[in-house]
Amino acid sequence: MIRSQILGCGAYLPRKVLTNHDLSAMVDTSDEWIVSRTGIRERHIAADGETTSDLATLAAREALRAANLPPEAVDLIVVATATPDETFPATATLVQAKLGISRGAAFDVGAVCAGFLYAIAIADSLVRTGNAGTALVIGAETFSRILDWQDRSTCVLFGDGAGAVVLRAVESAGGPHDRGILSTHLHADGRQHDYLYVDGGPSSTQTTGHLRMAGKEVFRHAVNNLSSVVDEALEANGLTAADIDWLVPHQANQRILDATARRLGIAPEKVVVTIDRHANTSAASVPLALAEAAGDGRIRAGHLVVMEAMGGGFTWGACVARW
Repeated sequence: MIRSQILGCGAYLPRKVLTNHDLSAMVDTSDEWIVSRTGIRERHIAADGETTSDLATLAAREALRAANLPPEAVDLIVVATATPDETFPATATLVQAKLGISRGAAFDVGAVCAGFLYAIAIADSLVRTGNAGTALVIGAETFSRILDWQDRSTCVLFGDGAGAVVLRAVESAGGPHDRGILSTHLHADGRQHDYLYVDGGPSSTQTTGHLRMAGKEVFRHAVNNLSSVVDEALEANGLTAADIDWLVPHQANQRILDATARRLGIAPEKVVVTIDRHANTSAASVPLALAEAAGDGRIRAGHLVVMEAMGGGFTWGACVARW
């Protein structure tokens, strides 16, 4: 059988760093308040004129470099983003052009914070069915552009950034110990719209709008949904939580990370955490964390890696991969 293997990871974070102390001069908040409730200490903010496609392209170049592949080897680009450069065309096509690629397919996926999981599931399916040979899967966001900087309950939570992985088709016997993506699992419940959304859009208001969130409800649903989908993914592969070498979660809130790991019975030292330095970068958070852990040598060949995320919609999902 054909399986898609992760050959390389890449990341890009804007140069500007906004600390909690910086925020305390902008809104009624403090470093102690933010850290105690979220675990966040700082976040990166895109510069004026720096777009989502710029961030995505730089992360993609790093992923290709790590995979030791030239851009022309890519025949599929999937960008997960809730903050595209333009209403259309897809940000993925802009990345394609910036990389100098003129073949294959390029499109965006909109599933907010779960977007990277949706994107990797789609790319994996296309690779498995022979519709793509080498895929770039990118999560990229400039969430700073849709924040209400007067709303301290939301503006302290988010940051900008991009992460990318290169997938390539490999032959596999199909066992849980063979390298590659073992399975992906996606869910959505549109009834929960009002708990996390942006109050604008070209069809409804012809404006960009701002992010709105009911934090307590998001927290409750996140812990339940994320632990459930990880259990589902492990069961589908005949695995248990004890088999996990690394859990790479969406970096939304340190308390969500802790509560989910406890419910799954996963030791804290097996959880990749970047929220303190990145904040919530939406679709970029999982690939950013993945790139960091792979880059510093924590994630190694043969390791079982489980990725999970939940975002507005609600949308949520998980991916199990043997590195």
